[in-house]
Amino acid sequence: MHAGNNDGLILPVPPEPFALIVGAAMQRGAGESIEALLRRMGLKPERVEGTSGDAEALIAAPRFRLTFGAVSVLAGPADAAALDLADPDHPSTSLLAASLPRQWRDGGLCWVFVPEREPGRKGGPKSSAGEPTRMREFFKMMVLLIDLCDASHIFWSPARLWSDAPQFRASIAEMLVSGMPPILHLVAFRRKDIGDGGASIGTRGLALFSGQELEARIPDGWTVADMVRRLSRLALDMMLNGPVEHARTMRGLEADEWVEMLPPPGKLGQRSTVIVELGRGS
Repeated sequence: MHAGNNDGLILPVPPEPFALIVGAAMQRGAGESIEALLRRMGLKPERVEGTSGDAEALIAAPRFRLTFGAVSVLAGPADAAALDLADPDHPSTSLLAASLPRQWRDGGLCWVFVPEREPGRKGGPKSSAGEPTRMREFFKMMVLLIDLCDASHIFWSPARLWSDAPQFRASIAEMLVSGMPPILHLVAFRRKDIGDGGASIGTRGLALFSGQELEARIPDGWTVADMVRRLSRLALDMMLNGPVEHARTMRGLEADEWVEMLPPPGKLGQRSTVIVELGRGS
């Protein structure tokens, strides 16, 4: 379970998503051999001197632009800013069946991969892929990179979530066959205390795929595991079918359960939170 603790002292979530891989094969100072490996994997590495936006602060030299299908990705050793954002000991970071080694950030084991919205090359092709397609292609690349890096762990920035890399790889491979996104590896579920002594569970990272997050008060007698089980089903539906446009009531997971979903007023396309009410009986 990765419901996390109260979201005090929250570190920012970067506006552009990135993945950070901890891999024994990605040693500092091995840039030339890594470049050859990337080329052999068909990722067409191209050295770049500088980048724009978040990638400049996240990636140290040597920096590469990798191409896979319609997706262009900036890659290189993780700079201190990326390592700080991924700190597994920070209270706003979630972990899913992942226990990083004590020296995880030492020795150049960590590489960052930032999908570009535009290839960034003068005269280069301009991708018209939508966000779900772009992310699907990016995750295909991550399957290759986890193998290439001999990765042990992966950090997904929109959710601020660490996962076991082989489990993440297996979940993405299953998604490519079944079409079902690995919700628990892409979205974090965070517990938060609320004013009257109660608590709620909210998602983090869902907005990248649907433009909305979810938040639900924990009913009396319900556990965090009960909440995550139900909210993950709602989140999966939003990833597959899009945001919640109108208030609705539906049957819950069990026969006597009900679910109410109330999106905030406003235009779709703006990141927002859908309030969910869960209960049993009439």
